[in-house]
Amino acid sequence: MVTRTRFSRPRRRLLAGAAAGAALAVAMLGLPGRAEAVPRTDLVVGMPVEPPGLDPTSAAPTVIGQVVWQNVFQGLTRIDRDGKVQPQLAKSWTVSPDGLTYTFALQQGATFHNGEPFTAETAKFSLDAIRAPGSVNPQKALYAVIADVKAPDPQTLVLTLSKPSGNLLFWLGQPAAVMVEPKSRDGLKSHPVGTGPFRFASWRKGDRVELTRNPDYWDKARPVHLDKVTFRFIGDPQAAAAALRAGDVDAYPLLPAPELYGAFQKDKAFKAEPGLTEMKVVAGMNNAEKPFSDKRVRQALMMAVDRKLLIEGAYSGYGAPIGSHYTPNDPGYKDLTGVYPYDPAKAKALLAEAGYGKGLTFSFKSPQMAYATRTAEILQAMFAEVGVTMTIVPTEFPAKWVQEVMRDRKFDMTVIAHSEPMDIAIYANDPYYFGYKNPAFNDVVSKAAQATDEAARLKLYGEAQEILAEDVPALFLFVLPKLSVWRAKLTGFWKNEPVPSNDLTEVRWTE
Repeated sequence: MVTRTRFSRPRRRLLAGAAAGAALAVAMLGLPGRAEAVPRTDLVVGMPVEPPGLDPTSAAPTVIGQVVWQNVFQGLTRIDRDGKVQPQLAKSWTVSPDGLTYTFALQQGATFHNGEPFTAETAKFSLDAIRAPGSVNPQKALYAVIADVKAPDPQTLVLTLSKPSGNLLFWLGQPAAVMVEPKSRDGLKSHPVGTGPFRFASWRKGDRVELTRNPDYWDKARPVHLDKVTFRFIGDPQAAAAALRAGDVDAYPLLPAPELYGAFQKDKAFKAEPGLTEMKVVAGMNNAEKPFSDKRVRQALMMAVDRKLLIEGAYSGYGAPIGSHYTPNDPGYKDLTGVYPYDPAKAKALLAEAGYGKGLTFSFKSPQMAYATRTAEILQAMFAEVGVTMTIVPTEFPAKWVQEVMRDRKFDMTVIAHSEPMDIAIYANDPYYFGYKNPAFNDVVSKAAQATDEAARLKLYGEAQEILAEDVPALFLFVLPKLSVWRAKLTGFWKNEPVPSNDLTEVRWTE
């Protein structure tokens, strides 16, 4: 029999005081005791591809921004998790009635990681560098509309445009338009210096990039919760999933193993919520060379592709088919998958009409990423059914692929996920790796870019989508989903990806 001893009130007070004293002694001695668990402040993020550098203003690969955008570097504006434009280093702005003058009021007290202040002169330097004749900025064409930049005082920046630009504030929030500090400019590829909440700490090539909290971060209204962030690069899909399960990685914002995603959705230790991205998977063709200079060949190959089967095989059924260079979550999207639907019989007939009735052979440079490899193999099988022989040439990504395809344009066909939002105008770029030239298309996207009325702008973008769907300068395949996985005790990640990024400013451990 268990009995309960009762004490008088003075005796209970004495015991309570003794317990408090013991707890204090435990704390002072550093001995184990009962204490509230302190949330972790470190985070390991997995990524399938390592960036070639860490300067988003000097190279195109999306993976650069996925490490440094909003974490290390910031822009005049920023794009939030809903795809909306928000103030950042520019706290406000006004636009003249004719749409040609933008006046920005800049944040006061913002500093770069090397201690230099952010001022209007710094912003002018950054924008002038993007537009300079020798600039290699991946989105240089978007900012060509800026005719002049002035800094009348340290907190005021004035942009004068050559023509109205309905998307300017959106483009200024992209990774390619981040603000850079002049003294650090030449070393940004290996040692990024920005105004963001995290500072660059180290880069162990082939393995990881480490960031640490910026103790002098200017934006006190949006403080970060993490002290250290490690980006680990694990390209093998099975190894990525294993690292998550073993606890070596805490989150994988873009899991490269879609066939394993369902298992993570069922595991209560993780949160796995499919979202939307801007990553349009297209099989780009060299329109400047035969056989792809013949529109009938391009149209025939589009009809040889069963998009639904391709998505099933390449991404385990996750993803949305597209018929032009636009995503279903973009404003003004038109479903044009029916322009050239899967029809192998018509594909064969059109190839014969183009003079390839006895067969067609070409090579396919496949960047070495899981989705691209799977897509290439499935396309190879589908093309074989209409008498087309496609030879797959595995190509190291990003360095070799960027050099041979984007710069030298020495390829027949390739595949890549174009990740920039609202980037349909790239088909008007000259030169560009597609080698596509269509004055009518160029005129439409030019008018769309200048339209300040949203309804008029979206109508024009709809016309641009229709032109591409008919001309097929690339095979429009599907949109990659955002297959995110993170530990259940983490919060603050973006479910959708309106800008290719891993914005960690709101990420924290709940316990």
